[in-house]
Amino acid sequence: MRAMILKGQSPIEAKPLRLADLPTPTPDDNQILVKVSVCGACHTDLDEVEGRLKPTKSPIVPGHQVVGKVMDKGKAVTKFNIGDRVGITWLFSSCGECEFCRAGSENLCGQAKWTGKDADGGYAEFTVIGEDFAYPIPERFSDSQAAPLLCAGVIGYRTLRLADITDGQKIGLFGFGASAHIVIQIIKYKFPNSSVFVFTKTAQHAELAKTLGAVWAGFSGDQPPEKLNKIMDFTPVGECIRDALGVLDRGGRLVINAIRKETPVPPLDYAKYLWLEKEIKSVANVTRQDAEEFLPLAARIPVIPTIEEFPLDQANEVLYSIKNSKLRAAAVLKV
Repeated sequence: MRAMILKGQSPIEAKPLRLADLPTPTPDDNQILVKVSVCGACHTDLDEVEGRLKPTKSPIVPGHQVVGKVMDKGKAVTKFNIGDRVGITWLFSSCGECEFCRAGSENLCGQAKWTGKDADGGYAEFTVIGEDFAYPIPERFSDSQAAPLLCAGVIGYRTLRLADITDGQKIGLFGFGASAHIVIQIIKYKFPNSSVFVFTKTAQHAELAKTLGAVWAGFSGDQPPEKLNKIMDFTPVGECIRDALGVLDRGGRLVINAIRKETPVPPLDYAKYLWLEKEIKSVANVTRQDAEEFLPLAARIPVIPTIEEFPLDQANEVLYSIKNSKLRAAAVLKV
Protein backbone atom coordinates (compact mmCIF):
# COMPACT_ATOMS: atom_id res chain seq x y z
CA MET A 1 0.00 0.00 0.00
CA ARG A 2 1.04 3.62 -0.54
CA ALA A 3 1.86 5.60 2.60
CA MET A 4 3.59 8.81 3.63
CA ILE A 5 6.12 7.83 6.29
CA LEU A 6 8.31 9.73 8.74
CA LYS A 7 11.74 8.23 9.41
CA GLY A 8 13.50 11.22 10.96
CA GLN A 9 12.18 14.46 12.38
CA SER A 10 13.22 17.76 10.85
CA PRO A 11 11.74 21.15 9.88
CA ILE A 12 8.89 20.74 7.42
CA GLU A 13 10.82 22.85 4.92
CA ALA A 14 13.09 19.81 4.45
CA LYS A 15 10.07 17.69 3.43
CA PRO A 16 10.76 14.82 5.86
CA LEU A 17 7.65 12.84 4.88
CA ARG A 18 8.40 10.33 2.13
CA LEU A 19 6.05 8.29 -0.07
CA ALA A 20 6.68 4.57 0.48
CA ASP A 21 5.20 1.18 -0.34
CA LEU A 22 4.33 -0.74 2.82
CA PRO A 23 2.64 -4.09 3.48
CA THR A 24 -1.10 -3.83 4.07
CA PRO A 25 -1.68 -4.41 7.81
CA THR A 26 -3.66 -7.40 9.08
CA PRO A 27 -6.27 -6.81 11.79
CA ASP A 28 -6.00 -8.60 15.14
CA ASP A 29 -8.99 -10.41 16.62
CA ASN A 30 -10.58 -7.18 17.93
CA GLN A 31 -9.48 -4.89 15.12
CA ILE A 32 -10.91 -3.74 11.81
CA LEU A 33 -8.97 -3.05 8.62
CA VAL A 34 -9.96 0.34 7.19
CA LYS A 35 -9.45 1.35 3.57
CA VAL A 36 -8.67 5.04 4.01
CA SER A 37 -10.59 7.53 1.90
CA VAL A 38 -9.31 10.74 3.46
CA CYS A 39 -7.20 11.86 6.41
CA GLY A 40 -7.15 15.32 7.92
CA ALA A 41 -3.88 17.13 8.60
CA CYS A 42 -3.37 19.37 11.62
CA HIS A 43 -0.84 21.13 13.83
CA THR A 44 -0.25 17.99 15.91
CA ASP A 45 1.06 16.26 12.77
CA LEU A 46 3.39 19.22 12.24
CA ASP A 47 4.63 18.97 15.85
CA GLU A 48 5.39 15.30 15.30
CA VAL A 49 7.21 15.85 12.02
CA GLU A 50 9.33 18.70 13.38
CA GLY A 51 10.26 17.01 16.66
CA ARG A 52 8.16 18.75 19.31
CA LEU A 53 6.16 15.52 19.72
CA LYS A 54 8.14 12.27 19.69
CA PRO A 55 6.73 9.16 17.96
CA THR A 56 7.38 5.88 19.76
CA LYS A 57 8.02 3.92 16.56
CA SER A 58 10.04 4.59 13.43
CA PRO A 59 9.21 4.79 10.66
CA ILE A 60 5.71 6.00 11.53
CA VAL A 61 2.70 6.77 9.36
CA PRO A 62 1.16 10.00 10.76
CA GLY A 63 -2.47 11.03 10.61
CA HIS A 64 -5.31 10.78 13.13
CA GLN A 65 -8.40 12.19 11.39
CA VAL A 66 -9.20 9.10 9.36
CA VAL A 67 -12.33 8.29 7.37
CA GLY A 68 -12.73 5.08 5.40
CA LYS A 69 -14.59 1.79 4.97
CA VAL A 70 -14.19 -1.51 6.78
CA MET A 71 -12.53 -3.98 4.41
CA ASP A 72 -11.74 -6.82 6.83
CA LYS A 73 -12.20 -7.58 10.52
CA GLY A 74 -10.92 -9.84 13.25
CA LYS A 75 -12.89 -12.84 14.39
CA ALA A 76 -14.04 -11.17 17.65
CA VAL A 77 -15.38 -7.98 16.02
CA THR A 78 -19.14 -7.46 16.43
CA LYS A 79 -19.69 -3.69 16.14
CA PHE A 80 -18.94 -3.25 12.45
CA ASN A 81 -19.55 -5.07 9.18
CA ILE A 82 -17.59 -5.10 5.95
CA GLY A 83 -18.42 -1.94 4.02
CA ASP A 84 -19.34 0.21 7.05
CA ARG A 85 -18.00 3.76 6.99
CA VAL A 86 -15.98 4.61 10.11
CA GLY A 87 -13.84 7.34 11.60
CA ILE A 88 -10.69 7.16 13.70
CA THR A 89 -9.51 9.80 16.19
CA TRP A 90 -6.28 10.61 18.06
CA LEU A 91 -7.06 7.99 20.74
CA PHE A 92 -5.86 4.64 19.39
CA SER A 93 -6.23 2.63 22.61
CA SER A 94 -6.19 2.82 26.41
CA CYS A 95 -5.55 0.22 29.10
CA GLY A 96 -9.12 0.21 30.44
CA GLU A 97 -7.94 -0.71 33.94
CA CYS A 98 -6.15 2.26 35.53
CA GLU A 99 -7.86 4.78 37.83
CA PHE A 100 -8.26 7.25 34.98
CA CYS A 101 -9.85 4.74 32.62
CA ARG A 102 -12.21 3.54 35.34
CA ALA A 103 -13.25 7.14 35.99
CA GLY A 104 -13.99 7.81 32.31
CA SER A 105 -10.81 9.85 31.83
CA GLU A 106 -9.03 7.49 29.45
CA ASN A 107 -7.46 10.57 27.83
CA LEU A 108 -5.18 10.65 30.91
CA CYS A 109 -4.30 6.93 30.81
CA GLY A 110 -0.56 6.44 31.21
CA GLN A 111 -0.62 3.51 28.79
CA ALA A 112 -2.80 5.14 26.13
CA LYS A 113 -1.60 4.97 22.55
CA TRP A 114 -2.20 7.70 19.99
CA THR A 115 -3.01 7.25 16.31
CA GLY A 116 -0.17 8.33 14.05
CA LYS A 117 2.25 8.63 16.98
CA ASP A 118 2.33 5.22 18.70
CA ALA A 119 0.53 3.32 15.93
CA ASP A 120 0.44 3.91 12.18
CA GLY A 121 -2.24 6.38 11.18
CA GLY A 122 -4.14 7.57 8.16
CA TYR A 123 -1.54 8.97 5.77
CA ALA A 124 -1.86 5.61 4.00
CA GLU A 125 -4.21 3.51 1.91
CA PHE A 126 -5.03 1.17 4.83
CA THR A 127 -4.87 1.22 8.61
CA VAL A 128 -6.12 -0.88 11.53
CA ILE A 129 -7.93 0.11 14.72
CA GLY A 130 -9.66 -1.66 17.59
CA GLU A 131 -13.42 -1.84 17.05
CA ASP A 132 -14.04 0.03 20.31
CA PHE A 133 -11.98 2.98 19.07
CA ALA A 134 -13.75 3.51 15.73
CA TYR A 135 -16.93 5.50 15.22
CA PRO A 136 -19.79 5.43 12.71
CA ILE A 137 -19.85 8.52 10.48
CA PRO A 138 -23.27 10.22 10.18
CA GLU A 139 -24.66 10.13 6.64
CA ARG A 140 -24.98 13.92 6.72
CA PHE A 141 -21.24 14.31 6.03
CA SER A 142 -19.06 13.50 3.05
CA ASP A 143 -15.76 11.80 3.82
CA SER A 144 -13.86 15.08 3.51
CA GLN A 145 -16.33 16.96 5.70
CA ALA A 146 -16.12 14.27 8.36
CA ALA A 147 -12.32 14.18 8.64
CA PRO A 148 -11.83 17.48 10.56
CA LEU A 149 -14.65 16.52 12.91
CA LEU A 150 -12.51 13.63 14.20
CA CYS A 151 -9.80 15.89 15.62
CA ALA A 152 -10.56 19.60 15.37
CA GLY A 153 -14.22 18.88 16.03
CA VAL A 154 -13.88 16.33 18.83
CA ILE A 155 -11.13 18.20 20.69
CA GLY A 156 -13.03 21.45 20.18
CA TYR A 157 -16.12 19.82 21.67
CA ARG A 158 -14.11 18.68 24.70
CA THR A 159 -12.72 22.20 25.10
CA LEU A 160 -16.24 23.58 24.99
CA ARG A 161 -17.40 21.08 27.61
CA LEU A 162 -14.57 22.07 29.95
CA ALA A 163 -15.36 25.76 29.47
CA ASP A 164 -18.75 25.13 31.12
CA ILE A 165 -20.56 27.91 29.27
CA THR A 166 -23.89 29.35 30.38
CA ASP A 167 -26.13 30.79 27.67
CA GLY A 168 -25.76 34.55 27.49
CA GLN A 169 -22.12 34.63 28.51
CA LYS A 170 -19.48 36.44 26.44
CA ILE A 171 -17.12 33.90 24.86
CA GLY A 172 -13.60 34.45 23.50
CA LEU A 173 -11.77 32.28 20.98
CA PHE A 174 -8.02 32.77 20.56
CA GLY A 175 -6.93 31.36 17.21
CA PHE A 176 -9.45 30.65 14.48
CA GLY A 177 -8.26 27.63 12.56
CA ALA A 178 -9.69 24.16 12.09
CA SER A 179 -10.96 23.68 15.66
CA ALA A 180 -12.29 27.13 16.53
CA HIS A 181 -14.28 27.48 13.30
CA ILE A 182 -16.17 24.32 14.33
CA VAL A 183 -16.55 25.41 17.97
CA ILE A 184 -18.21 28.68 17.01
CA GLN A 185 -20.89 26.73 15.14
CA ILE A 186 -21.62 24.65 18.26
CA ILE A 187 -21.75 27.79 20.41
CA LYS A 188 -24.24 29.48 18.08
CA TYR A 189 -26.43 26.35 18.23
CA LYS A 190 -26.26 25.52 21.95
CA PHE A 191 -25.90 29.05 23.36
CA PRO A 192 -27.84 31.35 21.01
CA ASN A 193 -27.77 34.29 23.45
CA SER A 194 -23.97 34.25 23.84
CA SER A 195 -21.68 36.64 21.98
CA VAL A 196 -18.44 35.33 20.44
CA PHE A 197 -15.26 37.43 20.25
CA VAL A 198 -12.41 36.09 18.08
CA PHE A 199 -8.69 36.86 18.33
CA THR A 200 -6.67 35.87 15.26
CA LYS A 201 -3.65 37.00 13.28
CA THR A 202 -4.94 36.82 9.70
CA ALA A 203 -7.54 38.85 7.88
CA GLN A 204 -9.03 35.77 6.18
CA HIS A 205 -9.62 34.06 9.53
CA ALA A 206 -11.20 37.24 10.92
CA GLU A 207 -13.49 37.38 7.89
CA LEU A 208 -14.49 33.73 8.33
CA ALA A 209 -15.16 34.32 12.03
CA LYS A 210 -17.56 37.15 11.29
CA THR A 211 -19.24 35.09 8.58
CA LEU A 212 -19.86 32.36 11.18
CA GLY A 213 -21.34 34.76 13.72
CA ALA A 214 -18.56 36.45 15.69
CA VAL A 215 -19.60 39.91 16.91
CA TRP A 216 -15.99 41.15 17.02
CA ALA A 217 -12.63 40.04 15.61
CA GLY A 218 -9.22 41.42 16.51
CA PHE A 219 -5.63 40.47 17.23
CA SER A 220 -4.21 38.90 20.37
CA GLY A 221 -3.38 41.83 22.61
CA ASP A 222 -6.31 43.93 21.34
CA GLN A 223 -8.99 44.97 23.80
CA PRO A 224 -12.53 43.80 22.96
CA PRO A 225 -15.40 46.15 23.78
CA GLU A 226 -16.20 44.24 26.99
CA LYS A 227 -14.66 41.69 29.36
CA LEU A 228 -15.25 38.00 28.58
CA ASN A 229 -16.66 35.26 30.82
CA LYS A 230 -15.10 32.21 29.15
CA ILE A 231 -12.15 32.00 26.76
CA MET A 232 -10.79 29.07 24.74
CA ASP A 233 -7.20 29.30 23.50
CA PHE A 234 -6.43 27.16 20.43
CA THR A 235 -3.03 28.69 19.62
CA PRO A 236 0.54 27.41 20.04
CA VAL A 237 1.59 30.89 21.26
CA GLY A 238 2.48 31.40 24.91
CA GLU A 239 1.68 35.12 24.88
CA CYS A 240 -1.97 34.31 24.17
CA ILE A 241 -2.36 32.99 27.73
CA ARG A 242 -1.37 36.37 29.13
CA ASP A 243 -3.51 38.24 26.60
CA ALA A 244 -6.53 36.03 27.30
CA LEU A 245 -6.26 36.47 31.06
CA GLY A 246 -6.02 40.20 30.47
CA VAL A 247 -9.49 40.33 28.88
CA LEU A 248 -11.08 37.67 31.13
CA ASP A 249 -13.64 38.99 33.57
CA ARG A 250 -13.55 38.21 37.31
CA GLY A 251 -14.63 34.64 38.02
CA GLY A 252 -13.96 33.70 34.39
CA ARG A 253 -12.35 30.56 33.01
CA LEU A 254 -9.60 30.15 30.41
CA VAL A 255 -9.40 26.70 28.74
CA ILE A 256 -6.17 26.02 26.85
CA ASN A 257 -6.39 23.53 23.99
CA ALA A 258 -2.76 22.84 23.13
CA ILE A 259 -0.36 19.97 23.65
CA ARG A 260 2.41 22.54 24.09
CA LYS A 261 3.18 26.19 23.55
CA GLU A 262 5.89 26.88 20.98
CA THR A 263 6.75 30.23 22.59
CA PRO A 264 7.15 30.79 26.35
CA VAL A 265 4.30 31.98 28.54
CA PRO A 266 5.33 35.49 29.72
CA PRO A 267 5.57 36.30 33.43
CA LEU A 268 2.09 36.92 34.85
CA ASP A 269 1.51 39.60 37.43
CA TYR A 270 -0.79 37.86 39.90
CA ALA A 271 -2.95 40.86 40.78
CA LYS A 272 -3.44 41.86 37.14
CA TYR A 273 -3.97 38.51 35.45
CA LEU A 274 -4.90 35.83 38.00
CA TRP A 275 -6.65 37.37 40.97
CA LEU A 276 -10.43 37.64 41.41
CA GLU A 277 -11.01 33.88 41.10
CA LYS A 278 -9.97 33.47 37.49
CA GLU A 279 -9.45 29.85 36.46
CA ILE A 280 -7.08 28.16 33.99
CA LYS A 281 -7.76 24.64 32.72
CA SER A 282 -5.92 22.63 30.09
CA VAL A 283 -7.28 20.13 27.59
CA ALA A 284 -5.49 16.80 27.23
CA ASN A 285 -6.41 14.64 24.26
CA VAL A 286 -9.89 13.14 23.82
CA THR A 287 -12.03 10.28 25.09
CA ARG A 288 -14.37 7.94 23.24
CA GLN A 289 -17.27 9.68 24.95
CA ASP A 290 -16.26 12.96 23.29
CA ALA A 291 -16.47 11.40 19.82
CA GLU A 292 -19.65 9.46 20.57
CA GLU A 293 -21.44 12.60 21.76
CA PHE A 294 -20.03 15.07 19.27
CA LEU A 295 -20.55 13.31 15.92
CA PRO A 296 -24.37 12.99 16.25
CA LEU A 297 -24.52 16.58 17.56
CA ALA A 298 -22.50 17.81 14.60
CA ALA A 299 -25.00 16.14 12.25
CA ARG A 300 -27.97 17.74 14.01
CA ILE A 301 -26.63 21.30 13.96
CA PRO A 302 -25.24 20.64 11.26
CA VAL A 303 -21.58 21.62 11.66
CA ILE A 304 -20.14 22.21 8.19
CA PRO A 305 -16.33 22.37 8.26
CA THR A 306 -14.57 24.68 5.84
CA ILE A 307 -12.08 22.38 4.10
CA GLU A 308 -9.31 22.41 1.55
CA GLU A 309 -8.47 19.13 -0.20
CA PHE A 310 -5.03 17.93 -1.33
CA PRO A 311 -3.58 14.67 -2.67
CA LEU A 312 -1.75 12.44 -0.19
CA ASP A 313 1.67 13.06 -1.72
CA GLN A 314 1.39 16.77 -0.90
CA ALA A 315 1.43 16.14 2.86
CA ASN A 316 4.69 18.07 3.33
CA GLU A 317 3.33 21.09 1.49
CA VAL A 318 0.09 20.99 3.51
CA LEU A 319 1.94 20.92 6.83
CA TYR A 320 4.12 23.80 5.63
CA SER A 321 0.95 25.78 4.93
CA ILE A 322 -0.37 24.96 8.40
CA LYS A 323 2.91 26.15 9.94
CA ASN A 324 2.65 29.46 8.11
CA SER A 325 -1.13 29.99 8.57
CA LYS A 326 -1.72 29.83 4.82
CA LEU A 327 -4.87 27.69 5.01
CA ARG A 328 -8.32 29.17 5.43
CA ALA A 329 -9.54 26.33 7.65
CA ALA A 330 -9.12 22.53 7.75
CA ALA A 331 -6.81 20.54 5.45
CA VAL A 332 -7.81 17.09 4.15
CA LEU A 333 -5.55 14.64 2.33
CA LYS A 334 -7.37 12.51 -0.25
CA VAL A 335 -5.94 9.00 -0.25
